[in-house]
Amino acid sequence: MRVLFSTYGSRGSVEPIVGLAVRLRELGAEVRVCAPPDQEFVERLAGVGVEMVPAGRPVRPVVTTVTPGSAVGLAQRASELMAVQFDTVAAAARGCDALVVTGPLPVAAAARSVAEKLGIRYVHASHQPVSLPSPHRRPPVRRGQPLPPETVDNQTLWDEDAGIAHTMFGEMLNTHRASAGLPPVDNVRDYAFTEQPWLATDPVLAPWQPTDLGVVQTGAWVLPDERPLPADLVAFLDAGEPPVYVGFGSTPVTAPGDVARAAIGAVRAQGRRAVVSRGWAGLALIDDQDDCFLVGEVNQQALFRRVAAVVHHGSAGTTTTATLAGAPQVVLAGGGDQPYWAGRVSGLGIGAEHDGPAPTTDSLSAALETALTPRTRERAAAVAATIRTDGTTVAARLLLDELSRERPAVSASA
Repeated sequence: MRVLFSTYGSRGSVEPIVGLAVRLRELGAEVRVCAPPDQEFVERLAGVGVEMVPAGRPVRPVVTTVTPGSAVGLAQRASELMAVQFDTVAAAARGCDALVVTGPLPVAAAARSVAEKLGIRYVHASHQPVSLPSPHRRPPVRRGQPLPPETVDNQTLWDEDAGIAHTMFGEMLNTHRASAGLPPVDNVRDYAFTEQPWLATDPVLAPWQPTDLGVVQTGAWVLPDERPLPADLVAFLDAGEPPVYVGFGSTPVTAPGDVARAAIGAVRAQGRRAVVSRGWAGLALIDDQDDCFLVGEVNQQALFRRVAAVVHHGSAGTTTTATLAGAPQVVLAGGGDQPYWAGRVSGLGIGAEHDGPAPTTDSLSAALETALTPRTRERAAAVAATIRTDGTTVAARLLLDELSRERPAVSASA
């Protein structure tokens, strides 16, 4: 079996693909990954021995320069992403049995078109439930396309969302499809998602309420990280009580200097030390006191097991990693699916939801006070024990079983 993955996004989009790709390979499949050519993704895939096909422009400059929520340049970026699928990904998919896709709608819609053209299995997977149509919640707002404020029925809003998505991306997708000899589609969103999308989230941390959509929840795709922590970080951890981790991953941060000052001030107000992650926001220490330690790329699975709390942006990956580690959390949610994860952390009692992504020392200190209580710590440990760790195995076996059933039987005389 040969499986190609295609994704475009930051670390939170790529890392789950790494986990499933490695598991599929362990089960005997040939795998390769089309991903943005950022150096950290190249190194990550090389480090686990998975072949990477660079696809599209590096994503970090896009993430760190685009104003959150802005639609400026969106049409051009979407067109480029579609072209990459019809060109680079289509070439890489020849001879494959399946194409598994995550990422933004232009990527998914174009990738399904490629799979359709080649006649191979297509799977759309989401690492969060927010974008999948459900009458139990409102759809997220698309860039530059607000939903009608007078509409309150969720199903009506999802119908509106389908129309908005097709207006935004339908013409450019159908232009590519026509060039590939494919007929037009009239609903880009539902075409990309299919009638049976996969949801790669834990059912306790991110439960899916049944709908008419045949969602298959596999569990989160997490690759166990066996890398040791750096010796100087271990020395810092060993030198005192567990610190508070502060990091925002690949999420851009407005005024990172102000955020760092507020975060470190809040940690100190709680009588704690801090481990600060640079991330794509470029956080830095605010002074040379020995109660703070700055890290870059690091094994979060190992680190989070040794901290008193995790202050983060609320991505699916960081939320899942912190929850698995049993670490209390404070989530400073911005846009996208981050408010959902903040709500889940608060609702499960495993941490606190900060009011917005711009903390003051006082506001973050108050949230940390909640996260650092013995009650929250006990609850975080209890929830950690319920989180499944077999998501990649479930997904890999599901895909391989489906491909085995779809393969034509070979006669004895062949």
